[in-house]
Amino acid sequence: MSNKTSLYQTKEQLKKLVSELVSIPSVTGTMAEVEMAESIASYLLKLPYFQKNEQVELHSTGDGRSIVTAFVQGKNTNKTVVLVSHYDVVDVQDYGQWKKDAFHADTLTSTFYNHMEQVPAHVQKDMIKGDWLFGRGTMDMKAGIALHISMVERACNGEFDGNILLLSVPDEEVNSLGMRKAVPVLLELARKHQLDFSLMLNAEPVFSRYPGDQTNYVYSGSIGKIMPSFLCYGKETHVGEPLAGLNANLLASYLTKEIELNVDFCEKVREETSPPPTVLIQKDLKEEYSVQVPHSAVVLFNLFMLNRSLKEVTDLLLKSADKAALNVKKHYNKAARQYAAGMEGSSLDVNVWTYEELYTHAVKQHGEKYVQEMEAALLAQEDDDRNKTIKLVNSLAGLCKEAAPMMVLFFTPPFYPAVCSHDDPFVQEILSNVQAIAKEQFQVELVEQSYFGGISDLSYASLQHPLHTFNTLVANMPLWNKGYHIPLEELKMPVLNIGPLGRDAHQWTERLDVQYSFEILPHFIYQAIKEAHK
Repeated sequence: MSNKTSLYQTKEQLKKLVSELVSIPSVTGTMAEVEMAESIASYLLKLPYFQKNEQVELHSTGDGRSIVTAFVQGKNTNKTVVLVSHYDVVDVQDYGQWKKDAFHADTLTSTFYNHMEQVPAHVQKDMIKGDWLFGRGTMDMKAGIALHISMVERACNGEFDGNILLLSVPDEEVNSLGMRKAVPVLLELARKHQLDFSLMLNAEPVFSRYPGDQTNYVYSGSIGKIMPSFLCYGKETHVGEPLAGLNANLLASYLTKEIELNVDFCEKVREETSPPPTVLIQKDLKEEYSVQVPHSAVVLFNLFMLNRSLKEVTDLLLKSADKAALNVKKHYNKAARQYAAGMEGSSLDVNVWTYEELYTHAVKQHGEKYVQEMEAALLAQEDDDRNKTIKLVNSLAGLCKEAAPMMVLFFTPPFYPAVCSHDDPFVQEILSNVQAIAKEQFQVELVEQSYFGGISDLSYASLQHPLHTFNTLVANMPLWNKGYHIPLEELKMPVLNIGPLGRDAHQWTERLDVQYSFEILPHFIYQAIKEAHK
């Protein structure tokens, strides 16, 4: 390696760098997240190349946060590898008594090694065998940022033929606003420097597929995620007359029973299977105590996608809702018959609609101007994207009481399209060369997975389905182009993820395998970049 600079190359240098990055508590949405961008830029500006070339930039996301880019001009080609990372982390409430040291990696690591009996048995086994660094963000994903800064330094020293563009963004852990805002930044830099984007290379950490999994994975794609949601609108009544109305919680409960962990929603692609759906939010929308039953409730599901189209997924969701509606009807009718003989002739039907159908019905009943004014008033309120979406759908349902009881399917942000470059010959050539070096020189078996299972910003690098297949999502996401937008089909580049080895992301035992990540892994990332420039 060139001896021009060596600030971020050795294991000790990288460990020091990642500890310093971790010390900035860049929890999504906090002021420290703003500080984090400036800190990353400051480390890059220590390199002589950037002191001569003003190519480290901060790009505003429009809300006080910034995207960091650093561009290094190569020698012989316009081919450009984008090194993408995110610098935000999740909160540290889970650390309990060790919360004060969650962002002090060296202190926390010493504490755990000195009191190993206080950590779980499976963590102790790792600690006995290896060199681990604990702390929030060590694994997810400040080690990845450190490794990318290391590669940028090597680029500055002239070690790559092509261009390197470092891209580090905020907000990946919540809405991926950073990456969504980064797309036009990338396109502008491509125009400015005549760049040919050959590969987007991420350094998200290796995720275990099951407890005890010791496999070293590399990823040729990233899993997709949508948030299918249902507004359950029943009928208000006094608790003394529960059968005169319908509690929305009953609707929500049957929906949850039908969809939660339903393996019909799992997909299998090659040897990989997506996890089943699970509820992220389930609540009624009653704001205060009274003896009126809750007449509206909402359920938000996490649903992973691999290769299914949004139309296929929507059809499955509606089929499940139809089944849930039928079971609610049976439940109600049975209770009515058993409670009072006079109710034997009563019946109940639950409508299952999409948001698009609800909106069309509301416009027909009340006029487009009235509906749009109501919508505009709600959109003007400061609120979380999910809460704002729920309020929009609930208010719309309130205009259509004659259609109740009903279950209304809609989608809430965020949305991550699945992306996969497994079938790209260019990516397979890179992978095969990296895997060969790993095995021959380091006796490391790198196993390819087609989809990174932890969700990542790679989702916005390319689309694996035609643009028109997203129409179902667009029509049924109330915030689409009204505060939330995805840069569909604006970037078209293959993707790879070669990242550090860690354990227990988003847990208080989050930790990084220092020896593998900072002594062995840099060789694989370096080789992938070299191959991508050919």
